This record gives sequence, structure tokens and C-alpha cells, in this order.
Amino acid sequence: MEFQDYYKTLGVERSAPAAEIKSAYRKLARKHHPDVNPNNKEAEVRFKAINEAYQVLSDPEKRKKYDELGADWERGGANEDMFRRYARAGGDRASGAAAGNFSDFFERFFGGMGGNFRGGGGDFREFDMGGDFTGRGPRRASKAPDIEAEVTISLHDAVHGAKPRLVLAANDECEVCGGTGIRAQQERRGNTRILHSAEPCGNCGGRGVIRHERTLEVTIPPGMADGSRMRLRGQGGKGARSDLNGDLIIRVHVESAPGFVLNGRDIRCALPVWDYEAALGAEVTAPAPSGKIALKIPPGSQSGRVLRLRGKGLPARGKESAGDLLYELRVLARADLTSNERHLMQQLADSQRARGVADPRAELIRG
Repeated sequence: MEFQDYYKTLGVERSAPAAEIKSAYRKLARKHHPDVNPNNKEAEVRFKAINEAYQVLSDPEKRKKYDELGADWERGGANEDMFRRYARAGGDRASGAAAGNFSDFFERFFGGMGGNFRGGGGDFREFDMGGDFTGRGPRRASKAPDIEAEVTISLHDAVHGAKPRLVLAANDECEVCGGTGIRAQQERRGNTRILHSAEPCGNCGGRGVIRHERTLEVTIPPGMADGSRMRLRGQGGKGARSDLNGDLIIRVHVESAPGFVLNGRDIRCALPVWDYEAALGAEVTAPAPSGKIALKIPPGSQSGRVLRLRGKGLPARGKESAGDLLYELRVLARADLTSNERHLMQQLADSQRARGVADPRAELIRG
């Protein structure tokens, strides 16, 4: 099983701060996403590797463990590993973030082992029995792990909803070994199961699960803000029964659109207007996340004035009310006046001076 350099996968230094790791992940995830590279197996493999690296390096505890052990991750504990895993099968299976999307290296490195192991003598080990004795050992059904995924949508999709495709890799329980990862020779003596020998299951390679990939079309409802999460029940790892399936947890990121800034549930736009439109008032065509709208500019508007359209931002979702659409006016003056226009502007200036219009800079130079 080959050591994987997650820092190299994301193209960052080992000393990179969390913000840099997150930025590198988002950039690479967008580049290699299956929706951007349809039918491209190489991009799909790269996308999964990027996700795996981010899951480790974005988690302080996983990153610390990874940094401490590094390429020596296989050292130690190998002799009892198989018996420990078999003992654990009497209780809950190992679960957590390792199951689902990731490589054998990830699962072995971060999956964890445990159980009710008791050292025995000779060439066997003893395990407390529970439930019915079967050829593959008793096991208490447990809930399959949840799977986490991230999806990036446009501002338009945040307003109207979207149905992006996600490529997920989940683990199904191995039917041959019952999820233990072990094929064992054993016997029952009263309430004790005697394990004489054990070897990795040939069907699953000792992992206890079979990797299964699936493409899922996810419905992102209107009104999902940047950083919000949604949970899809039963769409995560597959359990022994459908009611034991894990959940799919999706974190939604909203990309900025040219000219717009998303602030919570409000959408802001810096809107340029001509000086005569601001002075006289006008009805202008303004951009909007849904296309174009007609916007009335009140007479005498100044640069920096904010026009608010209530409820026209991100739609309401759950207990969160709809956001607003805000236009901040930026008043512009033309530099390419014709001689006639310049004459008219001079007349306007003379008229204002004649009626004693205050100097707009008077407060700045007073004192």
C-alpha cells in the first residue's frame, strides 16, 4: 500500500496554513470536477485524490497524525492487527470519515481498530461470544458511515436552485466475510469462540468492504447561502439494511458573479449611472441575478446612495427570510462632451453660481 503525499496532491508546502490549503483545494476541485471533465477517468481519479487530501489536511487532528507518522505509517502493530479486526467484528465495525470516498491508504491510516481482544495461549485467541454463532462470526449491525462532499454553484443557481452531479465512492459490506475482512477457522466451546487461524478475505482483500462508485444527481434548493450544509438521508455508506445506510452531507459554496457580491443572504451590486441620470432621475436597465430589471433612480441621487429591493436577494429558506438586492450608485461624468454639450454645461455652472449654490468643498477647507 503506497504512502500518499497529500501536500504534493494539493500543491502546498507542509507548513501551509489552513486558509492556503482550503484555497488550493477549491481551485483544484473546480478544475478536475467531473461536471467540467465529463467521461474523463483521469480527471475523476484526480478529483478523488484531491478530496481525500483535503479531508486529512483540513482536519487538525488528522493532519497532526499524518505529519507525525508520515511515510512510516505502516510501522508497528502488524502482528495483532488481523486478530484485533476480527474481534471488533463482534461489536461495531470501524467507521468514520475513512469509509466512503477514500483510498486504502486513508482507511488503514485513519480508520482505527479496536474490539474486545483477549490474549490467549498457544496458536489461538479467545473472544467473548454474543448472539448466534455462525461460520463467519457474530456481528452486531451498525449504522454505515456518513459521507461528506462539497459542491460549488453559481449565484444564479443559489437563487433558482440547481441539480449538479456528484461522483461518490462508497463502501459496501463484503458478503463473503460479512464485513470482518477475515476468513477464519474457528470453533465454539460454550459461550466462547476459539479462533485457530485467520487470514484476509480474498474477496475484499481484508478490508471488509467492496468499493462501489455511483453518480448522484443532487437537488440544491433555491436559497442555499455560501457555506450552508444539507443532509441527504440514506445516501451515504451502505449498511446491512437500508435503514442503516449513512447520510450524505453536502457543503455548498456559492461562486461570486461579475458585478455582484453575496453578503449573507443579501446581494449587492455597484451600479454606475450618468451624472444627468442622478440629477434628473431616470429609469435604467440594471443587471440582476435573474437577468435584467428596470430600476428607478430618484432625482438628486448622490454617488454612494443605496437603493434596496426588499426580498429580491437569496430566497427564503427554512426560518431564514429572503435577502435583499442592493444597488450602490456610482455617479459618472462624461469626458467626451461635444461643443454644444460643453456650452450647456457652462450655462448650468453659471446659473448655479448666480443663485449662490454652496461650494461642496467648503467644509473641507474651513478653519
